[in-house]
Amino acid sequence: MLNHIEGRIYEIVPTHAVIETGGVGFRIHISLNTYSRIHEANAEALKLLVHLVVREDVMMLYGFYDEEELQLFRHLISVSGIGPNTARMILSARQPLEIADAIVRKDEDLLKSIKGIGMKTAQRIIVDLKDKLNKEQLSGEIFPSLHNTNKQEALSALIVLGFSKMQTEKVVEKIIATNPDYSAENLIRAALKML
Repeated sequence: MLNHIEGRIYEIVPTHAVIETGGVGFRIHISLNTYSRIHEANAEALKLLVHLVVREDVMMLYGFYDEEELQLFRHLISVSGIGPNTARMILSARQPLEIADAIVRKDEDLLKSIKGIGMKTAQRIIVDLKDKLNKEQLSGEIFPSLHNTNKQEALSALIVLGFSKMQTEKVVEKIIATNPDYSAENLIRAALKML
């Protein structure tokens, strides 16, 4: 029904954003990942991809900075026992790429480390989503950069140089988003300037 909302940022906090468009302010629930990306963009206007959740007594919008996070959110809420707020918690705890990779690799420990996710829920997420995410990654539909060898080489080199994996992944993803054709060498140089 709704694909995205674009407009002026009226309010932004780690849990939600209010976007004003056409004289109407839309309160949109966001993950910490999306919140960080919005702050990095440092813009007055914003476009968020949205997912509308309709219940008997309330309608809620969940917003995402990019298609990959939106698709992962939709996959997560398709798992029995995972509601939109739990999915948002998962997406706030880790980067979407890291979560998708953990599901494909059957990394229960990473999923269990997220608040509110126990062993049974982690196993259910893996069982329900492993094959879906694996097919999408192979076809390039979601997280196409997962198999980017330049990215992997750059990440490995930066980690060897002593930078943290999580921080390095964020910086390299940001560089690839604006410069997808960068070689591993160019990625490393650009990342060193930002780290």
